[in-house]
Amino acid sequence: MKIKITKMNGSGNDFIIVDNRSGFLKDVSVPDLARIICRRRESVGADGLILIENSEIADFKWRFFNADGSEAEMCGNGGRCVARYAFLNRISGANLTFETIAGVIRAKTKKERVQIELPTAKELNLHRFISLDDQTIRLSTINTGVPHAVICVEEIENVPVKDLGRKIRFHPEFQPAGTNVTFIRVIDSSNLVIRTYERGVEDETLACGTGAVGSALVTAAAGKTKSPVKVKTQGGEVLTVSFQKDENDSFSQVFLEGDTCLVFEGTAGEDVWRQYENAFK
Repeated sequence: MKIKITKMNGSGNDFIIVDNRSGFLKDVSVPDLARIICRRRESVGADGLILIENSEIADFKWRFFNADGSEAEMCGNGGRCVARYAFLNRISGANLTFETIAGVIRAKTKKERVQIELPTAKELNLHRFISLDDQTIRLSTINTGVPHAVICVEEIENVPVKDLGRKIRFHPEFQPAGTNVTFIRVIDSSNLVIRTYERGVEDETLACGTGAVGSALVTAAAGKTKSPVKVKTQGGEVLTVSFQKDENDSFSQVFLEGDTCLVFEGTAGEDVWRQYENAFK
């Protein structure tokens, strides 16, 4: 079987998108397929696999799988990419909704620029401490569709993101689900620089949409930033996070905006599918 795929990226986060509205993958173990097709150098390579399926409450439903095969509730940059894909392929109009585990997401597309409204942030805690390697680390936590631990640093360029991020991601404090880990440097009240270790990718990525949103909301709750916040990613692109904040540090109308890139459209080679079939022999 051949699989028609589209590869897109949002601020350096790259994704493989497959239209599964016909249900042709119903007999396929999608987590295993994600692990195989997302392998870099050996396969197509991506941070995640997105399936588009039918929905009774939105323009379409998505299922999002990280490169390790785990299914995630939400992905900000993936959401921006899938919104543009849906518009380009006439699955929806320029203003659209799509169903996720985290809830129904609204999006607006304008050429390559896409804005999405994220679910209501929850579980905000600005004062958490964990013990790690004989030291105490202060961090904040927030759930912007997926969980994030947010750590402010002075010199973000020298942070050992992969090593430290992995230790925090698997720390007992955050089990069993684990957490994404975002390191931030506050430039001023309107600008942040971030680097993120992503759960499921198990490495630093060039960008993380939910991490950008979590960083903006955490720093706003701490009185360090105000809407809109420009967030510079490791890949060099800048995402814009806007929101409404009340006196109780509750957030509403949380939007993430940035560019998307249609990388290529094609068919996954038969050898990729053979790798999947061989995995079950």
